[in-house]
Amino acid sequence: MKSYYDLQQFLKRFGIIIYMGDRLVDLELMEEEFKELYQGKLIDVKEFQNALIVIRQEALKEKQLKKQK
Repeated sequence: MKSYYDLQQFLKRFGIIIYMGDRLVDLELMEEEFKELYQGKLIDVKEFQNALIVIRQEALKEKQLKKQK
């Protein structure tokens, strides 16, 4: 996973679709979903860590974009 789109596609494999209309809120919900998948042993530690890295990078980008507006 390297992008927001990759996160969405990964979650879709588990029947999870997140769209609240606010990208930061979406990222927060995605993080919660990845935590649940990891705690339920449906994904391994590498997938979980990679997802968290991408989520946090995307959230940082989004926050910077909002500051510019």
